[in-house]
Amino acid sequence: MPYWNLYLQDQGFNYQEIGILSSIAIITRFFAPLIWGWIADKSGKRMLLVRIATWMEACIWFAIFVIPNSFQSVALLMLIFSFFQNAILAQFEGVTLFWLGDKRAELYGKVRKWGSVGFILGVFIIGALLEIIQISMLPILLLAVSFLAFLWSFTIKEPEHAPSSQKKLESIIPILKRPTVAAFFAIEFVLLFSQAPFYSFYSNFLKEIGFSTTQIGTLWATGVIAEIMMFAIAQKVFFTRFSWRTLVAVCLILTSLRWLLVSILNTHFWGQLFAQCLHAFSFGLFHLIAMKVIFQNFSAEQQGRGQALYSTMWGLGVASGSLLAGHYWQVFSGVTIFLYASGIVLVGLFLVFWLPSQLETAAKT
Repeated sequence: MPYWNLYLQDQGFNYQEIGILSSIAIITRFFAPLIWGWIADKSGKRMLLVRIATWMEACIWFAIFVIPNSFQSVALLMLIFSFFQNAILAQFEGVTLFWLGDKRAELYGKVRKWGSVGFILGVFIIGALLEIIQISMLPILLLAVSFLAFLWSFTIKEPEHAPSSQKKLESIIPILKRPTVAAFFAIEFVLLFSQAPFYSFYSNFLKEIGFSTTQIGTLWATGVIAEIMMFAIAQKVFFTRFSWRTLVAVCLILTSLRWLLVSILNTHFWGQLFAQCLHAFSFGLFHLIAMKVIFQNFSAEQQGRGQALYSTMWGLGVASGSLLAGHYWQVFSGVTIFLYASGIVLVGLFLVFWLPSQLETAAKT
């Protein structure tokens, strides 16, 4: 996916159109995660939803390759793709946490790192292939990856201790009224709003400066390597020493520094490399905190909707940020957009005071 917007640019779409398509690709997170979360909690068939979704993803990439790439057709296909992708992202997190059970605090990071390893391999392999083949072949590569994910999903069973089908679902409204939960999801929105230019335009930004696809792939992979390292050490190094309040504040401040470095060191490969290392905090540590917040505040019967709400706020932040970044990209330039993102993310610091300040709360699972 780091190369997707390069594919769109190759197909003749301008930055404003790419911004709209990027936001459409995530806009279903406004409602799709809650729909899938409701279905998952109601039916108890989380892995079935993952299998259906991976099959549909493969179909979408095939369709993109064979139909004319007009703005309307790509927008429709990305809407359908993202609707089904939301069934995978949130529900597979729930499946993982249910399978780990009481050992989730100890083992979650170790399991989660393999998704990151897969991302790194994908970025390097596809980046190298795109040095040889035309980027117009990208949908075929994505089709192969999606179809393999579909086949592999049959090796994973439904979690043994997850709630089965429910006739009446327990409301999550009282949970959302808790100050910790409300503040955390608001902070997530601000954080992801600032990350929108990165997710939607970072590859294009680097390509225009003169970076090769291999260098771009290396930078994306560096961020994921940093995230893997965070998954490996977070429980022992951070969660046993600091509160959620402190850790979230650190995530926000270092994310601000990250976008500042992307902006002012835009032509320096090593500067971009260091900025990507901060992905360990922008995503890695924050994601681990999110999993703790959701599993600690939402009951087992509410996990599908809790994970779905996390995805929804991700979509709201990135989609709205992508629309604005795409609209103003050629007005202000990418350097200025990332500079604005550096300032915007600090707004989240005003919300951290509603998070727990005690170490014991932060260390709970």
